[in-house]
Amino acid sequence: MAYHKRGGNRKKKNRQVQGDEVIRVPLPDRSKGQLFGVIEQALGSGWMDVRCEDGKIRRCRIPGKLKRRMWMRVGDVVIVQPWPVQTDERGDIVYRYTRTQVDWLLRRGKISQDFISGGELLF
Repeated sequence: MAYHKRGGNRKKKNRQVQGDEVIRVPLPDRSKGQLFGVIEQALGSGWMDVRCEDGKIRRCRIPGKLKRRMWMRVGDVVIVQPWPVQTDERGDIVYRYTRTQVDWLLRRGKISQDFISGGELLF
């Protein structure tokens, strides 16, 4: 009796190759304008104030796909996709990093501890 597997191999799906190194953590797609961000304040109804790596605070919404799957808290590191219309003011949260993924980003130098704590900008 045949059955259908759902989802496939998730380990292969989440991997990216950069040179010889295999990256298991999704990074912001700069061609789409995505940025790193840290959640500053929860506003309710799926909206958050997020401090982005370019120094701007954007009011971002959590799409229903992420809202139903995971919790977002103040201090979480996320990927932000700015809106095409109000680029400097609004955006969508695309991905939330786990604690181990944030540690990996810190070790690789993708983000700095000052950026997470709110001290200074990423670059």
